[in-house]
Amino acid sequence: MIVASFLFASLFALVHVGIGWIKVLDRTPRSRWLSGAGGVAVAYVFLHILPELASHRATFAHELETDEAAAEAIVYSLALTGLVTFYGLERAIKTHRKRVERAHPTAWAFWLHIGSFALYNVIIGYLLLHREDAGFRSLVIYGAVMALHFVTNDFGLRQDHQARYDRVARWVLAGAVLGGWVLGSLADLSEIWIAFLFAFLAGGVVLNVLKEELPEERESRFWPFVGAAVAYAAILSVL
Repeated sequence: MIVASFLFASLFALVHVGIGWIKVLDRTPRSRWLSGAGGVAVAYVFLHILPELASHRATFAHELETDEAAAEAIVYSLALTGLVTFYGLERAIKTHRKRVERAHPTAWAFWLHIGSFALYNVIIGYLLLHREDAGFRSLVIYGAVMALHFVTNDFGLRQDHQARYDRVARWVLAGAVLGGWVLGSLADLSEIWIAFLFAFLAGGVVLNVLKEELPEERESRFWPFVGAAVAYAAILSVL
């Protein structure tokens, strides 16, 4: 499991470093592959992460010393927190651009943006070794979905920061996800903290996918997004 999880962490790092090499993605209308990757990631949240969290409500209630309904509300509030956090981050970056009338954020805004995603990557890297379902099947599903999610995310970040992404950001993000894996190999959190991390990640994934798909200028592909989500659901049902 350690070896397999490290291979996925390395794949994540490779996506960060090499996203600029995938020229087929850089097109308008938006590449159907990017929309498809987004559909898979959102389907994973709603069909895998959230149901898995709901199935552990009794454990959460015991850990938090409360009833199941309150424990479930707390966990889902973390998912909402993840969504709101990344929404606030994107709004701050866009507002900053308009205020200074620049195409790209200044240094502090750049580091706020990339630093937030570096923390996001640490969480994703850590969860390679600590998931609600610790089996190999769960690892493969998680690793494959997060790799696709990183393709979508990194393409958007590279469009936002261009030369800064190639020069600095991709190395920071690659190092963060590998650092998260190292942290996961050294430190074990309790089950409730793993649930909190997964809930926060779920909200972040949904927002980060939708912010790439919804803006009109992206000219996103609806049917590849839907088709990939449906295909993922069908695959998950037979695995």
